[in-house]
Amino acid sequence: MKTESLIYRILFFLLGMFIMSFGVALSIRSNLGTTPISAPPYVLSLFTSLSVGTYTIFVNVLFVLLQILILRKDFKPLQLAQIPAVILFGWFIDLSLAGISGLTPPNYLAEWLISILSSAVLAFGVFLQVKSDITLLPGEGLVMALTKAYKLEFGKTKIILDSLLVIISVIVSFVFLKNLQGVREGTVAAALLVGGIIRFYSANIHTFDKLFGLEQNVNVSPQKKIDTQVITISREYGSGGHEIGELVAKKLGFAFYDTNLIDLSALEGGFTPEFVKENEQKLKNNLLYSLYKNNYAYVNEVMPPQDALFLVQSKVIRDISERSSCVIVGRSADFILKSHPHCFNVFVHADKAFRLERIINNYGFDPADAEAQMMQKDRERINFSKYYAHRAWGHPDNYHMTVDSSTFGIDIAAALLVDAWRKAVALAPETESNLN
Repeated sequence: MKTESLIYRILFFLLGMFIMSFGVALSIRSNLGTTPISAPPYVLSLFTSLSVGTYTIFVNVLFVLLQILILRKDFKPLQLAQIPAVILFGWFIDLSLAGISGLTPPNYLAEWLISILSSAVLAFGVFLQVKSDITLLPGEGLVMALTKAYKLEFGKTKIILDSLLVIISVIVSFVFLKNLQGVREGTVAAALLVGGIIRFYSANIHTFDKLFGLEQNVNVSPQKKIDTQVITISREYGSGGHEIGELVAKKLGFAFYDTNLIDLSALEGGFTPEFVKENEQKLKNNLLYSLYKNNYAYVNEVMPPQDALFLVQSKVIRDISERSSCVIVGRSADFILKSHPHCFNVFVHADKAFRLERIINNYGFDPADAEAQMMQKDRERINFSKYYAHRAWGHPDNYHMTVDSSTFGIDIAAALLVDAWRKAVALAPETESNLN
């Protein structure tokens, strides 16, 4: 790292901590509760003579000691930089609180406005701190230590730690103050908002990249010629998309990829096949996943496992599509291969009775559970496509062809697909897909 870049990083790290401290101070002055990690220091300061900043230092030094106990020999001396960083952070909190000591919101609406402002300010401070990449603050450092030592997920572990800090604050508040202090609706708002705002800043603010040496010189190499032909098949659950794809691949002499992508993705990404099978091409709830993903905005080192899986599987799909002509079923391959010059995208659907019959007889589901299973699978695929591909799953505008397998049956649907593909190739053998 260049000396000039390091100096800028340190300066903006310090600026980020000061802005974070001002955000914490605003949350306290809002009277709607402070952030989960600041709740214990604030509650403790209410019935003792020590300040919020002092307790912030004590609590965070405890977090560093816990990291040492958890990591032991894996704890690096450089990680001790968290201690001077958090000492400064504690001082900054007290300074910020003193600077806005006269701020008293006149009504509930004003309290909410200050609370929301505090989240935006705090998020910008965290954004600068993460962008500068000098050191983690001890709260995130403790989560990283737990995930490393016990093979836990960062996002879930951070949620647990934040929840535990809130619970401790509530208990201490009732025991020593006889009422609830420091934890209110603003605490929940901060937990939900801050991570998302950090992600917004990260996606839209690139002013500091050059100062921090983050700009990369990309050498653009000539685009290689791709001669392979690819057919992607998206499908409703139970519509027979797998069988149709298999028949199409056999008729055309193409390679066929569906469940074998599980092992290929596991091998490429270092996942277990069980993890890939459990997490690929599905997303149960976009909003909840976004809130969960927000926890990763506090660190540079990790990303949500499902995001990592999508990136790995995307690479696998691009690689196999360039090696040989193939049929690929599911996994948003139509989106992943949007720049492939010879990609023919198909959506297979069917009526409810046809799908239920296949789900019961071919997949072995209990008739009482079949419809719920069908709806759940489709909903997960809709969410997955919307979140990762930013496309409306099943919308005809996204495909060259849609086919109703309940009308034509599996064999005829496959034959229709092959015929349509051959005609499309014959009509435009050298042109790129008009959907990509």
